[in-house]
Amino acid sequence: MSERFTHEDVTGYTLDDRAEERLLHEQNECVFMWANKEGWPVGVVMSYVFRNGRFWLTASGQRQRVAAVRRDPRVAVAVSSKGTSIESSQTVTYKGRCTIHEDAATKAWFYPALVDVIRPDSSNAYKRHYVDVLDSPRRVILEVEPTARIGFDGSKMHQATIEDFEQQLGG
Repeated sequence: MSERFTHEDVTGYTLDDRAEERLLHEQNECVFMWANKEGWPVGVVMSYVFRNGRFWLTASGQRQRVAAVRRDPRVAVAVSSKGTSIESSQTVTYKGRCTIHEDAATKAWFYPALVDVIRPDSSNAYKRHYVDVLDSPRRVILEVEPTARIGFDGSKMHQATIEDFEQQLGG
């Protein structure tokens, strides 16, 4: 008799490269995570730009997450397919290192790119206004370079469950 089918081991349901790329470009929000002074994990939902294999985010420099990254650049980023046109539940989580940028050159390309991601259908005049609003004195850019990943594709798990169910019916 074979072992009972369960979802105890989900390692076979990983997100393939193509699905991951679609998810990262279709979604525009992630959970950005860091450790506070006491070592507790903390996370917030943030908009991001994914470019050249890295996550780019922004926050005002007085935010606790910026102070935390200055202390310890080890962070994590989690992205879900929720709210996108992707039909199955897909997620990918990365651990990585975060670099804080405060230079004008990074801000010059990043702000318009972020506005294009979060307000793609807005007029050019509104986009320019949004960029001006973002460009505040204490604002910094966070660049997360992933060092490891965990991907999950719920459609693979669903398909395995259907196959097991059909086998049980026929068996």
